[in-house]
Amino acid sequence: MNEISGLQNYPMARRGFVMTSLISGLTLATERVQAQAIQTDATGIETGETKIPVPGGELPAYYARPAKGTHFPVILVNEEIFGVHDYIKDVCRRLAKAGYMAVATEYYARIGDLSKMTDVKQIISDVISKEPDAQYMADADATVAWAAAHKGDVQRLGVTGFCRGGRMTWLYAAHSTQVKAAVAWYGPVGGTPTPIQPATATDYADSLHCPLLGLYGEQDTSIPVAAVRAAQAKAKAAHKTVEIVIYPDAGHGFHADYRPSYNKADAADGWKRMLAWFKQYGVA
Repeated sequence: MNEISGLQNYPMARRGFVMTSLISGLTLATERVQAQAIQTDATGIETGETKIPVPGGELPAYYARPAKGTHFPVILVNEEIFGVHDYIKDVCRRLAKAGYMAVATEYYARIGDLSKMTDVKQIISDVISKEPDAQYMADADATVAWAAAHKGDVQRLGVTGFCRGGRMTWLYAAHSTQVKAAVAWYGPVGGTPTPIQPATATDYADSLHCPLLGLYGEQDTSIPVAAVRAAQAKAKAAHKTVEIVIYPDAGHGFHADYRPSYNKADAADGWKRMLAWFKQYGVA
């Protein structure tokens, strides 16, 4: 695995795991509209909670894959800041229905119990901001290794993610030489670097190892369109393949079907574009 500059020498976070299992139900930390949440059944697929071996213990994770066969193309699903809850699990099932093995690891399990947190600011300050990017990359590598040992074909590896997970999608595309294609859903491209999160997604835009599709909402006040376009321009100047789709009527979290931010039409369009992107670049 390649290491993106600035991450390889930073020490890992403290060992020990606060979360030993995944969230049951939906996050408590944001407004929910459960009646509109998509619920994908498990017909024709195999699903379950598993453990990803990492230094110091095991990270809880959720996987979904077709019920029959082996050597499935693999998609890493990077969670929102709210943890691997029912929405993220459902995304994995949708990908399994499309023929993929999808794995969503609870990357923040060492730091805090997201199942009990109800304050977004607390999640960001007490959990998200304390996760070293280097550790996240190493744990994602461990997830790839787990998938390879459990019917996954990591020669056909893709990565996607939502919100903060979209940022990590940009970073993992710059970290891993194995990943064939990446799709970031409204992933932040800016921010203030810290010693353990030393660079933004834009800083790594010219170091991507694979084509990246970015899906963003023009009404997203937290991620300026100009910043996303600047990241794309930096990537293209370095001869990287980056396509950005801006949905004029969408805000942040437009794919999150359990929240008021959900935009059904744009979410559906983005999903089709994602699957086409993975197919175009050798993940399917």
